Amino acid sequence: GKPPALSTHQPVSVQPEVAGAEKVNLPVEDIEQEAEVKEKVEPVVFPALTTERTSLPIGWRTLLAFILAVAGQSYLEPPRQEVTVALVFYGLAAAALIFAWISNEWLLPEYGEQPGAAMAVSVNRNPLLLSIPLLLLAFIFFGGNRFTTLNLTLWLAGTAAIVAAFYLPPASRISLKAKIQTFLRRPQVILRITPWSVLILLAVGLVVFFRFYRLSEVPGEMFSDHAEKLMDVADVLQGQTAIFFPRNTGREAIQMYLTALIAIVAGTKLSFMSLKIGTALAGVLTLPFIYLLGKEIGGKRVALFALLLAGVAYWPNVIARIGLRFPLYPLFAAPTLYFLIKGLKYRNRNDFIWAGIFLGLGLHGYSPARLVPLVVVAAVMIYLLHRQSLGNRKEAIIGLVLLAVISLVVFLPLLRYALSDPQMFAYRALTRLGEAETTYPAPIWVIFLTNLWKSMIMFFYKNGNIWVHSIPNRPALDVLSAALFFLGSALVFIRYIRQRHWLDLFLLVSIPLLMMPSILSLAFPEENPSLNRSGGAIIPVFILAAVGLDAVVRSIERRYSTGFRRLIPIALSALLLFLIGSANFDLVFRQFDRQFMAGAWNTSQIGAVIRGFSESQGNPDTAYVVPYPHWVDTRLVGINAGYPMKDYALWPDQFETTLSEKRAKLFIINPRDEDAVHKLQEMYPNGWLYFYDVELEGKDFLLYFVPPAGSEDGTEQP
Repeated sequence: GKPPALSTHQPVSVQPEVAGAEKVNLPVEDIEQEAEVKEKVEPVVFPALTTERTSLPIGWRTLLAFILAVAGQSYLEPPRQEVTVALVFYGLAAAALIFAWISNEWLLPEYGEQPGAAMAVSVNRNPLLLSIPLLLLAFIFFGGNRFTTLNLTLWLAGTAAIVAAFYLPPASRISLKAKIQTFLRRPQVILRITPWSVLILLAVGLVVFFRFYRLSEVPGEMFSDHAEKLMDVADVLQGQTAIFFPRNTGREAIQMYLTALIAIVAGTKLSFMSLKIGTALAGVLTLPFIYLLGKEIGGKRVALFALLLAGVAYWPNVIARIGLRFPLYPLFAAPTLYFLIKGLKYRNRNDFIWAGIFLGLGLHGYSPARLVPLVVVAAVMIYLLHRQSLGNRKEAIIGLVLLAVISLVVFLPLLRYALSDPQMFAYRALTRLGEAETTYPAPIWVIFLTNLWKSMIMFFYKNGNIWVHSIPNRPALDVLSAALFFLGSALVFIRYIRQRHWLDLFLLVSIPLLMMPSILSLAFPEENPSLNRSGGAIIPVFILAAVGLDAVVRSIERRYSTGFRRLIPIALSALLLFLIGSANFDLVFRQFDRQFMAGAWNTSQIGAVIRGFSESQGNPDTAYVVPYPHWVDTRLVGINAGYPMKDYALWPDQFETTLSEKRAKLFIINPRDEDAVHKLQEMYPNGWLYFYDVELEGKDFLLYFVPPAGSEDGTEQP
């Protein structure tokens, strides 16, 4: 059977005119706003669970496709990864879906018509005129790569003015003052707790648990990028309020200011934990917009599934735990796409404004977001080429222009820096896209197509070989999620063939577009695929997986939808989600944790030794780490020891500088550095050499303790 169409409108009964009733002539603007509100009803209507559906058979073809896809994906799990066998199973799964389509076993609701009032084009002239000089002055005063009280005030005031010039007021005629007066007369708060709200609360609790569980331990060590970030944060705390941070090939500003705020408010100071709290929060705050976007595309159940799948998944969880800017890409891309799609569907000017705000903010977050404008333009072009845009094409173009203007205004500080130092602003991108650091290893078109192919199959096969933010050479998705993503993608593609709806095509096309920051690593193709640079694709990938899960549940729901039997599809949903959660829990908290700690240097242990030495016989200024090739970053040792501004490096040719120091001294040495040990023993024959045994293989280090002056006989041990 064919389910009802997705509809944005509920039937509205026509009320007869009552004799003697007073007619009220509303202003045109109010009528437009009322129409706008009517557009914003539930975008998806699911088939009612009536007794008629009990006569329908189970959607066994769709269910069979899912089972075959799971079987195929299981053969792509490390270490075996038998590609040929997996392709056979996936081919059979695709055949089952085609059979389901031909047999009219269609489990995906179709889109209904999207009629709506034309988008208002009025402009509030006074705020618009005010914004121009404010923004021009802000642009001028943003010179010097510094935020100041003056340029921030000008920029924020100008941004508020231009938003006020185009923003439509809420349609409600009840003013805020009236609401407050009503509340004061009858102070009461009504809370409605429904089964759905309980489900949402449970889902939120689960994903928050996954994102913050063992955050201080997973991952357990920093690497050099973290030292660079914390040095930038230290600059902020010392009053250097940069717009763009040029250290380490250049970084945008949001993470630095967010981490500085967390370091103060949470009391975590300059530490790994300050970085991780900020990025974990960014990962969690992405999820509500994935939920809202899933609701626009597939309804409440798809939205809930998308929230849960993205919330527990290994890919977004890992990149949000690393403590680097990675989750800022999906954090701002998700609301940008959500408001853009709403603006195109409902012809609401305010949605384009919000999309522009989040697009502009994203450009201050993580450099892969610089390709999100391309995704926005692609969405509007796809929309314009489809029949759903008939009668709305002019408004869509106006909305795109408005979005671009607002995003440019929000981007203004960074735009000023980019124009003053374009080489530094674009350096990181040019080293990957161009030949600034190295030549292309093959013809550019070959590299691009190879990178594209590797990125498109990373969900099923290999997600890259970068150990610091992934489990190398395993699929980006767990077995069940990958099978659901395949199923959802195939069903959405089939629905596009059936209905030619722009949103289905955009949902599929947005995946490679959002992965372009990884795909365009042409000079360094070994860095592709990359989970961090592909982070924006988290949004459509897990929505499509949720569509697949919804289809699997519907295949059972066709038969078991009344009485106690409706608990069967609910139990199936719970079982699949439990298995997915368990698999991803293992991926993050066992597999990733184990391989990360095996690859990372144990600077936290060395830092703890120095801290213990400083608090007992020594002093933080008389502890030293002797650098050795491909060993610990000595800046991280200082951060872990509680002295974040101190670099503990002391090279062997600098050993003589310690001779004048009369206090106890501690030298930390790589076990392979025999020359440094011999030199210290010659300089300090009364010293003590210790071997510090570490549980992880290859992480041991040596301690050479020199007692304070007056203990030359060496009898005083630490």
